[in-house]
Amino acid sequence: MRRKDSLCIEFAFTLPRGLIDAQNRVHRHGVMRLATAKDEILVQKEPKVQENSGYAVLVMLSRVITRLGSFNQVNSDLLEELILPDISYLRELYNRINQQGNALIPTQCPHCNTEFSVKLKLAGES
Repeated sequence: MRRKDSLCIEFAFTLPRGLIDAQNRVHRHGVMRLATAKDEILVQKEPKVQENSGYAVLVMLSRVITRLGSFNQVNSDLLEELILPDISYLRELYNRINQQGNALIPTQCPHCNTEFSVKLKLAGES
């Protein structure tokens, strides 16, 4: 987690399944930052979102995910390739870090497939 003064602004994550690229590499580890008011405004101006409101989630996630595997730039086209459990995971992570809600994130061990929850340490928590 990267901090700016005492506020945690970036959160590392591991996707349940991951994105498989053209070379069959799986990208599961990434970083998401806190959203800003500017992010919210720019999502609404995005042509894809104006044409189909269903893209709003993907566009917002593409703005706040700063890294996914070896991808240092994430866009909505890239996120379209994720399976639904990964999108659900990212939406839940986004909601929890931005709304300071329950910090338990469901995840799954990539080796034994055991499901468990990981507690995020949010800003101000001890």
